[in-house]
Amino acid sequence: MKTAFVFPGQGSQSIGMGQDLYQNMAAARLVFEEVDDALNEKLSTLMFSGDSAALTKTENAQPAIMAVGMAAVRAMEAELGRPLSDIATCMAGHSLGEYTALCAAGALSIADTARLLRARGQAMAEAGANAPGAMAAVLGLSMDQVRDIVTQASDTESRVVVANDNCPGQVVISGHTDAIDRAIAAATAAGAKRALKLQVAGAFHSPYMQAAADKMQAILSDLTIHTPRTPVVANVTADFVSDPADIKRRLVDQVTGSVRWTESAHFMTATQGVNTFIECGNGKVIAGLMKRMAPDATILSVGDTAGVESALAVLK
Repeated sequence: MKTAFVFPGQGSQSIGMGQDLYQNMAAARLVFEEVDDALNEKLSTLMFSGDSAALTKTENAQPAIMAVGMAAVRAMEAELGRPLSDIATCMAGHSLGEYTALCAAGALSIADTARLLRARGQAMAEAGANAPGAMAAVLGLSMDQVRDIVTQASDTESRVVVANDNCPGQVVISGHTDAIDRAIAAATAAGAKRALKLQVAGAFHSPYMQAAADKMQAILSDLTIHTPRTPVVANVTADFVSDPADIKRRLVDQVTGSVRWTESAHFMTATQGVNTFIECGNGKVIAGLMKRMAPDATILSVGDTAGVESALAVLK
């Protein structure tokens, strides 16, 4: 068995996330407490019983999603008596999930990851406010079709790019609002099953996030990142990244670059032979994508105690 631990990105947040782990598993509770201490606020209270609109804010959603992912990791590790890095063939995460993967692999501490994601969320929100844009999901077209559409929909005044290649037939585009509108119209005319705007605070993973990338570069330059104990797949290259300096570069590139999740999944399955995927975090978004791309693999989601128990039955 070759196992990859994978971590979700923004959009997987919901009120009540992580509360079951907090209440029932001591190792998980420590993660939420460490995140609260690092941010000097009770983010856990917002997660468990707060206002949905406040949780959805980028600066809150990002560290919250990481906290649940790492709570699941620590809960499994406590039961197994060893780190998941001893078991994993590799780790990967979607967008902010790459930070969680690096944390789980020992490259970052939980406290540093929480602070980084708070800063990343704030920087992305500010960039979105200063350079208004949008994102849209395009379903039912090939990647080549979407690439042609975003090229044709872009001009010197307004651009749109591929932001997330989630799985075959599911692509997210990002850019200037005018270009997004043109791309949606073109995708609909090309026969897309759906082409609709997403409720996000800016044109994430596009050139319109350059101000956020610059801020992250400054923050990361002063941070110590360790070599991961198990290989981590970078979003922007769909390949392993291990050198701390390279990790920093890839995290900066990721702010304006595309999340190459389809290629990352192919890399893990076809190149590394992964046949078991365990999603650590709230919801089952990544598990759903992996079921479409690796239908013969064992795929589990761990966001509560029942999920921990199911994963342990496979891992022990």
